[in-house]
Parts: sequence; C-alpha cells; structure tokens
Amino acid sequence: MRTDAPTATGYDNRTAFAEELAVLARADERIVAVCNDSVGSSNLGAFREEFGDRLINVGIAEQNMVGVGAGLAAAGLIPFVCGAGPFLTGRATEQVKADVAYSQHPVILCGMSPGMAYGELGPTHHSVEDLSWMRALPGLDIVVPADRRQTRQALRMLAAEPRPTYIRIGRHKVPDVTTEGEVLVRGRIDVARGGDDVAIVATGTLVSRALEAARRLSDDGVSARVLNAAWIAPLDQATILDAARGTRAVIVAEEANIAGGLGAAVAQLVAREGLGVRVVPLGLTEFAPTGSNDMLLEHFGLTSENIVRVANEALRA
Repeated sequence: MRTDAPTATGYDNRTAFAEELAVLARADERIVAVCNDSVGSSNLGAFREEFGDRLINVGIAEQNMVGVGAGLAAAGLIPFVCGAGPFLTGRATEQVKADVAYSQHPVILCGMSPGMAYGELGPTHHSVEDLSWMRALPGLDIVVPADRRQTRQALRMLAAEPRPTYIRIGRHKVPDVTTEGEVLVRGRIDVARGGDDVAIVATGTLVSRALEAARRLSDDGVSARVLNAAWIAPLDQATILDAARGTRAVIVAEEANIAGGLGAAVAQLVAREGLGVRVVPLGLTEFAPTGSNDMLLEHFGLTSENIVRVANEALRA
C-alpha cells in the first residue's frame, strides 16, 4: 500500500523511493541497499525490516560505501547506494570517479535530501554542488525526478537496466507535475508546457515553480514553454536547442550552484551553436545562510514570482 499521501505542499519523494525500492527488491533478489549510517534519513527502515540481509550499513564512511557498492555491482548485484547528497558526492568524489564512472560499474548513487532540504543545518549539509561535480564525470548518468511518479519510474528503469547513475531523491515536498501516462525516458527532457516567447528549463523541485510561473506569465500575455529536465546527463540537446530556437530567451532554474550545473550546460550548448539567445541561470552563487528550505529558496530567487520577473526582464532586454 502506498503511503505517500498528499500534504498541503505536496509529497516527500523519499517515501516513493522507499516503497518502490521494496517492490523492486521483492521481485529481484539482486537488489541491495548500501548506506552510511543513514537508515533513518534515507528512509530505509522498512527495507531493513524486510530485507535485513540485503541492507549494508558501512557507518560514517562514504568512500568505503561507494567502494562496497562497486564491489557488489562487480559481483552481479544491483546496489542502491544511499547517503545524504553532500556527503555522498563530496566525500566520495574520487571513488565515484574511479570505482563507478571510470570502471563503469552499474552502481545507483542515491543522493538523499539534496539541494537545501536540510535547511537549518546549513551549508555543510546542503547538496548544491553535486550536479556540478557529477556532471564533470564522463559515463555517469544524472537524473533528478520532479515528483513521486518520476521517482518511481526512475527506480524501475535503473533496476531493469542498471547503469552508473547519480539520482537525487528529494526531501522538500513537491506537488505532482507529471501524469500517470507520462513515461520517463533516459536522456529525454519532457516539454511540460508549450510556449514561444520564453523557455523555462527547470529540474527537480523547481519544475512545479516553473509551471506556476508559466501560468502567471500567460495571464500577462506571455507564452512560456516549460522543460522538465529530469535527465541532466546524458543531456537532451535537441529539445533544449529547439526551445532556444523557438523562443526569445531561456531561463534555467535549479536548486543548485549555477557554476557547472544545468544552467551552465544549457548556456554552453546554446553558445556553441551560436544561437544568440539570452540564457539566464537561476540558482546559487554563494554559500546559503541558515534557514528553512522554503526561506532559502526565496532567498536565492527560486520562486515562481522571481521566475516571472526574470523572464519579463529577459524579454525586454
């Protein structure tokens, strides 16, 4: 039975993750979970109760955790390696590079509570550099589900066709932005809303805010196209270029540092093609202050209101 019931603000994707992982584990005994003393924060309590011999807790040792995951993958298992995003990607970058990306071991690296979801715990616990670090590694897929449906679909896909992958499992509650009929396809960016004045490329928690911004822009007579960029690597260049050619400005919204993240990828692609379209990245440019996730998103202008403002400014430029 699914327990990811709606709240006033949406769903915690960790619930969808935990439930779907258990479903997959019942069907495939090769599926195992590896964590870094994070059973609770990774939402693996029920998994541990049901599959006690298939949960490996290495303690606070993220580098070992990734190495163990690579060893399990080399032995024919399907490891979902779970840890808080900043520690999984920051402390174990070398192991992700050498043991997963370079060695092409099919390890699914699950960055739990990414972005600024840890709120008051501050910059040491914010996972906002992860997209930049992971994008720099050839051969590593990066997927950022926008809602619970995409989270479940991503897990099914990765269990069926394991690949070296980094997936963000969001903690900040988000509403549904996809429908039951939509299919998540590796390396494809979905057009969530059509438009020909401005394109808004958003990922993860920012997709629902981008859609709300598009609705507000429509009220003002501005046609906004919204791209749901669940897959950041491999990057769907064709869909991004089509949006850039079909609009007058491109806004990129991500709960991440804009240096090297999705915004940088889009800007580089558009510049390489010489399209002459203005690309405006929205994200972090500095360490975040202490505060709730909602307050921090507002602090960095990652709101529908600010997306509307930036879009209008870009169109007037």
